[in-house]
Amino acid sequence: MIEAERLTKRHGAVTAVDRLSFAVRPGRVTGFLGPNGAGKSTTMRLILGLDTPSSGSARIGGRDYRDLPAPLGAVGSLLDARGVHGGRSARAHLAGLAAANGLPRRRVDEVLELVGLDPATAAKRTKGFSLGMGQRLGIASALLGDPEVLMLDEPVNGLDTDGIRWIRDLMKSLAAEGRTVFLSSHLMSELELTAEHLIIIGRGRLLADTPMREFIDAHSRPATLVRAAEAERLREVLETAGARVGADARGGWLAEGPTAEAIGELALAHGVALSELTPHRSSLEEVYTAMAAAATEYQGRGITP
Repeated sequence: MIEAERLTKRHGAVTAVDRLSFAVRPGRVTGFLGPNGAGKSTTMRLILGLDTPSSGSARIGGRDYRDLPAPLGAVGSLLDARGVHGGRSARAHLAGLAAANGLPRRRVDEVLELVGLDPATAAKRTKGFSLGMGQRLGIASALLGDPEVLMLDEPVNGLDTDGIRWIRDLMKSLAAEGRTVFLSSHLMSELELTAEHLIIIGRGRLLADTPMREFIDAHSRPATLVRAAEAERLREVLETAGARVGADARGGWLAEGPTAEAIGELALAHGVALSELTPHRSSLEEVYTAMAAAATEYQGRGITP
């Protein structure tokens, strides 16, 4: 388990992480969300011992990272896929990590196959790698020690659709084995499909520590997706009845207020034939965007949350 307790990091007058407390538990994928500058990368660096906290603590399995006897076998991490010597091949990079950590050479071939880097690609110097290939190498490095804890910062950057699906399935399978998986991503549609739990921070402070579904349900506004050939007439009928109506990106109207049943009855009473009437379930992106906008407006009035 990853534990942060009143974790704080200051850079002069700037507080990057502010008394942050949370736990990332094994057996599930935990997503780490927050806008740029919220303190996510700093928090991960503090957990991995790359930065020293101003106060508070961060532990993995009850120990500071620096006190772990075999860190690569305990924690696999990817914070920057570009952090590889460009003159070395992918295989040489992994072989060096394996030798330095007392891992068998066969493990290099195992992780290369797992992340989809074929022998010809693994023999190339990494300075010629695309962003997606670099991400795969970074994930191979994180998996090299077969760790119980995985920490990945934006692991799907540069990956194509197949690569993103592969990451999703891999993270879920590792969590299903009882490992602790902690990952950040700005691709919220993918995070919603991958993570079971969310930790959200803003300005270095904890905003939410909650199951994914509970967070979405708690912050959603009930709505109905409705379509009709007489679209403008339908909108007028809905707004006259007090509904809040907006255009949906997929076409049709997204109506807030009346239930789907009430909308159906309204349409029938006004002779509007509906082609679709579907209760709408908010996405993580919709809920998070609304939450961030509300927080910005709140802070803009000079109030500190």
